[in-house]
Amino acid sequence: MTLSRYLRALAASTALAAAGGVAVISTPAQAQFGGIVYDPSNYAQNVLTAARTLEQINNQIRMLQNQAASLINQAKNLERLPTSILQPLQDQIRQTQQLLSQAQRIAYDVREIETAFAAQYRNVPLGASQQAMVEGAEARWQNSIAGFEDALKVQAGAVANIEGSRAAIGSLVGASQSATGALQAAQAGNQLLALQARQLADLTATLAASSRAQALHAADRAAAKRQAHEQLRRFLADRPRYVPGGSD
Repeated sequence: MTLSRYLRALAASTALAAAGGVAVISTPAQAQFGGIVYDPSNYAQNVLTAARTLEQINNQIRMLQNQAASLINQAKNLERLPTSILQPLQDQIRQTQQLLSQAQRIAYDVREIETAFAAQYRNVPLGASQQAMVEGAEARWQNSIAGFEDALKVQAGAVANIEGSRAAIGSLVGASQSATGALQAAQAGNQLLALQARQLADLTATLAASSRAQALHAADRAAAKRQAHEQLRRFLADRPRYVPGGSD
């Protein structure tokens, strides 16, 4: 039994005793014992007042406990995630950018592509010498080979990043599962989104490099076909014409 309940019971029993004494025994409302005046009704009232006061104190203690728990939860919600993969992600994206910037011969530049295609693919110099045509075909073939090599390098970089992605996912999932507050859970989710963004960047780079190689190869075939027609025409024009019925 708590103290407040005990005081309430004591006050109730005292009040009943005082009422019974007044009803059964005709005694004065106040009694004096050794010079001390005892008033049962006043005593019961004091006990009830003390019980109410104690109950109010208990309520205030519970309120303070609830406020303390709320502050603790708020502090947990504001704790930052101890794990961060931002720097490794930035390093991996930078490596992919470096691979793209190392593109050989025809780089990822609009003006450079326009210039190269105008000189080597779109306007093939059909009036050039046979040696110049051979050199042009050689240059276009080198462009195609370089494009395929660049694509393989970018693909290798993307594959190398898979292991880093696996480790990052394990770290972030573990951190999110043991998150102590809303902020840590949100930060873990944001870093997982950043990891997805890096994976999409790798995929974009891989597709761009592969498409570049295929485009250079297709352009080379188109230019070679046009040049082959001209070379065939020259070959046929240089041969002596056959005259039927000529003398032996």
